[in-house]
Amino acid sequence: MDPTNLPKRTTPHWSLYQRQAFDTGGALFSSHPDEVEALAHERLSAGGWSYASCNAGLGDTHRANRQAFQHWRIVPRMMVDTNERDTTTEVYGKRLAAPLAFSPVGINKIYHPEGELPVARVAGELGLPYSLSTAGSCSIEDAAAHNDQGAQLGKEQDRGSVDSKGLRYFQLYLPHDDELATSLLQRAADSGYDACIFTVDTWQLGWRHEDIRLGNYGFYKGIGTELGASDPVFRRKLDEWGLDPVKDTKEVGRKWIDSVWHGKAFDWSKLPWVIAEWKRVSGGKPFLLKGVQSVADALRAKEAGCDGAVVSNHAGRQVDGAVGSLDVLPEIREAVGADWTLMFDSGVRSGADIFKAIALGADLVMIGRMWIYGLSIKGEEGVRHVLRSLLAEFDILMNVAGFRSIKEIDRSALRYVGPAGAHL
Repeated sequence: MDPTNLPKRTTPHWSLYQRQAFDTGGALFSSHPDEVEALAHERLSAGGWSYASCNAGLGDTHRANRQAFQHWRIVPRMMVDTNERDTTTEVYGKRLAAPLAFSPVGINKIYHPEGELPVARVAGELGLPYSLSTAGSCSIEDAAAHNDQGAQLGKEQDRGSVDSKGLRYFQLYLPHDDELATSLLQRAADSGYDACIFTVDTWQLGWRHEDIRLGNYGFYKGIGTELGASDPVFRRKLDEWGLDPVKDTKEVGRKWIDSVWHGKAFDWSKLPWVIAEWKRVSGGKPFLLKGVQSVADALRAKEAGCDGAVVSNHAGRQVDGAVGSLDVLPEIREAVGADWTLMFDSGVRSGADIFKAIALGADLVMIGRMWIYGLSIKGEEGVRHVLRSLLAEFDILMNVAGFRSIKEIDRSALRYVGPAGAHL
């Protein structure tokens, strides 16, 4: 599209990234998901590739995620004036540049020396929500600062009428110690994180064959402990244990991740306390449950006081042989109603996937492995290229399929072509 022929859009003109590639003689690398994955495989160490790509068990859940998208087809509409199409959406009172967010992914330093920081910057620049994992390899405060830097750059680049401040979520793995849990939540609130996403599908890692073969676990090797080592409560505990964060990196890594991840599953009775603590320290900001795959769990989370949920199966990395997340999204949306926020991740690879998830009930679609691969290939440039390509693809899809705004994308835009007798 020629921007000189169009009225000024109130949303970023993402599709011009295509024009830029044609003008400059090509893009940084192919944005096809298969090619991105293959290139990341070439660049990463055996351990880095294994941790990025491994799925639980036989990988059946990972395949189910992709098959679920293939069971739905878009029904294009012709002769629609899409010149002023708008990709913006609103989540919890914040106007976003597109219905796209970064999934929380831990220990980014196994993919790039700067870890989470370039990812946070790109998210801020593009006006997309950034999610920091409790298993991150930088401090909560540093991720926030770099997210704000990116947001300032995006403002200078005029990314459209979106919130200029970096929008970020803190993904919580609940420590076994309440004092440590409160400390993490307080730090996130003090650093301007806009929501807490409590992940409940990872009381321990799923059985991932290749990671186990390689003994591939960065935390036990002393990699990725910065978030814990920067926490005052955890630092005090290290002093009590006689451990030095600089000298005893392997033991500190083991203590940290075993404190927030392994060995203890929580039930619904713990949820009210977690919600109340986040609401108290944050002044009432939104709280979501991540890992929801059933109507019953979604309704229970809503009744417990959660402000929303992330429909996710951890991209197939936890429960082998489970349902595809997109398969359960429509029934969860129907059960919780139109006004309760649903985010979605697991298996998203393309602009069409984003479109389908929105049509089936997602308010916000989260991307994980694609930006990990981009980070592995070319650092900050790679993350930016992957996300700008996805945004351009989605923007162009809206154009050629005849949809002028996110509000127009609903169930009527799709036709189900799944296997006969499949449950809807």
